[in-house]
Amino acid sequence: MALSITDLKKGTVFQLDGVPYRVVEYSQKVMGRGGSIVNVRIKSLIDGRVLEKTFKGNEQLDYADVTNQNVQYLYNDAANFFFMNEDTFEQFEVSADLVGDGAGYLKEGDVVSLQMFDGRPINVELPKNVPLKVTYTESAVKGDTSSAITKDATLETGITIKVPAFIKQGDLISVDTATGAYRERVKG
Repeated sequence: MALSITDLKKGTVFQLDGVPYRVVEYSQKVMGRGGSIVNVRIKSLIDGRVLEKTFKGNEQLDYADVTNQNVQYLYNDAANFFFMNEDTFEQFEVSADLVGDGAGYLKEGDVVSLQMFDGRPINVELPKNVPLKVTYTESAVKGDTSSAITKDATLETGITIKVPAFIKQGDLISVDTATGAYRERVKG
């Protein structure tokens, strides 16, 4: 299915030179006699590069067949991460480079969204927030109850983040996967 340049609204996924892109920003300029120019900022779904593109008149673009499926994280061997579709039991091998910093938020058994293009995984989408257990942190100094004081805490996946002074070893906390920031203590 072909897309016209006026279909390139924010969030639209399309294919350019065999690479899937998502529209990040869109603006259209109507010229005299019915012609128009569309300026877009697009982000590659393969490598994350952001490009500025201008399309004119009646250019046609190809729709990108990008699908999402929920998969369970199984394990990793440092070079690759292994996931399984819970419905079909199909397994996927994803390079550690593709998972990137998200590796610090993955625990065995977690369910994440795997983005597929042409039958191959192109992105691992983590939930916005994940619950992780604090495996090590210094004890708070008695009387030091100011909420502005933070300390380092090592989480069960091995990453270290800043947490408020009242967080103890063994606490379950919610972590924002986009920023790596502490959100709140999870009641358990």
